[in-house]
Amino acid sequence: MSTSTELTAPAGTSGSPPVVRSPLRAWGAVVAVAVGTFSVVTTEMLPVGLLTSIGSALGVSDGTAGLAMTVPGLVAAFAAPLLTVTVGRFDRRLVLCGLMGLLAVANLLSALAPGFAVLLFARVLVGVSIGGVWSIAGGLAVRLVPERSVGHATTLIFSGIAVASVLGVPIGTLIGDLVHWRIAFAALSLAVAAAMAVTLPPLPTAGTIRLCEVPGLFRDVRLRTGLITTSLLVTGHFGAYTYLRPVLEDVAGVGTGLISTLLLAYGVAGIAGNFLCGTTAHRDPRRTLMVIFTLLAAAELLIPVAGATTAGAAALLLVWGLAYGGVSVTCQTWVLHAAPDAREAASALFVGVFNVAIALGGLLGGRAADGIAVPSVMWFGGALVVLALATMALFGSRGTVAASSRTGASSGHGATSSHVDQALR
Repeated sequence: MSTSTELTAPAGTSGSPPVVRSPLRAWGAVVAVAVGTFSVVTTEMLPVGLLTSIGSALGVSDGTAGLAMTVPGLVAAFAAPLLTVTVGRFDRRLVLCGLMGLLAVANLLSALAPGFAVLLFARVLVGVSIGGVWSIAGGLAVRLVPERSVGHATTLIFSGIAVASVLGVPIGTLIGDLVHWRIAFAALSLAVAAAMAVTLPPLPTAGTIRLCEVPGLFRDVRLRTGLITTSLLVTGHFGAYTYLRPVLEDVAGVGTGLISTLLLAYGVAGIAGNFLCGTTAHRDPRRTLMVIFTLLAAAELLIPVAGATTAGAAALLLVWGLAYGGVSVTCQTWVLHAAPDAREAASALFVGVFNVAIALGGLLGGRAADGIAVPSVMWFGGALVVLALATMALFGSRGTVAASSRTGASSGHGATSSHVDQALR
């Protein structure tokens, strides 16, 4: 029951008890979770901007160094559903703080890694943290704020992922260029872990799910369409983006100092895209995804052709950042509202698919970079995004969801879910 000074967040989808909080503390908790998601995804993305430095320092090729992206993605894909099941009866506050502590240990180990094998072990720990934090965070908004604010809180939580994807890399690259790439891995998580321990409220268990529930959701055509297109999009994006620095150096002749500036411009465009798509996705997620796919495909395919100059490369990077900035919030909106009765399980499945795609992108892009030529990663990535666009165009219109009344009743989103469901229908 709400008063002028307190609010009661609705129960979660698994029957979790309500949490009575002041509005200020409730939104402080939302921000803490958003910062946590920003931290884990920034750590995951750091090798993109530091690939050349990592390879040079540890004596491996660019393609081999790309395994620093592949390994955490694969681990996170399996960790997400497994941790969701394993920690089902534990307080989510304790779980999140523990995962952030694990991330801090992984970052420190990365900073001290004497060789590439040690770095990869640290990236395994990063993958565990990513899978756990991302899947748990997806279902927390409904437990932290009142019904009318769940949509906004969810968008804010997942903006941490989107902002990290587009801004975390430029920040890490800048630190790496100014100091040393190892410092970029070490400096991210300790403060965040401490802050979450202080600010995140107790979050009693939201119940448990069975492992068999997670893959079973893939039979739903609505969810399957979103997962397939997400997989193609993310694989294509990271197949090209993981090797963006070598491409800019080879195709456009961009110097090391300018790389950070261009990636920062990409990040700023991505922030704008995140909030722009966060608004339009609630009205029409399918159309928003179609626009994202089109812009991403155009940017990737045109870089080898029109990106031979610094100006051309910069313009295409701005388009790329604007489009990819909206990927997380738009895809997550589709997935959560395609499975209104099993949001936590659907979120775990989404995290698994997303991170497998990150791993495949880094792996296949690395094989193209080493086996053909570095610029070929753009053709590879662009082709997969075109395939995602075709898949959404052909099958996305079938991605209808249940009536808004059922969604509102089962998810606790009320009017927010109703608007999204109408858009999906």
